[in-house]
Amino acid sequence: MAFKPLHDRVTVRRVASDEKTKGGLIIPDSAKEKPAEGEIVAVGEGARKDSGELIPMSVKAGDRILFGKWSGTEVSIDGEELLIMKESDILGIIA
Repeated sequence: MAFKPLHDRVTVRRVASDEKTKGGLIIPDSAKEKPAEGEIVAVGEGARKDSGELIPMSVKAGDRILFGKWSGTEVSIDGEELLIMKESDILGIIA
């Protein structure tokens, strides 16, 4: 199923975090936090001003981003866990 978010929303796939700390300790699954980094899968057309003019999105599919810890809504599409969030929930693009 193809999914395209509406308006100023994006679909994000979380990027897997490291299994070890910098010191070499292995982090058990129960102690891991959900990563706040992801890759944009799909974007909407953008928001609209009161005049009806389209405000283009600042991100595009394939961008790696950082987002807030509690951002977005978790959904399962074709068996894949994804997040749907507003563009304003995105903190920045990773270059």
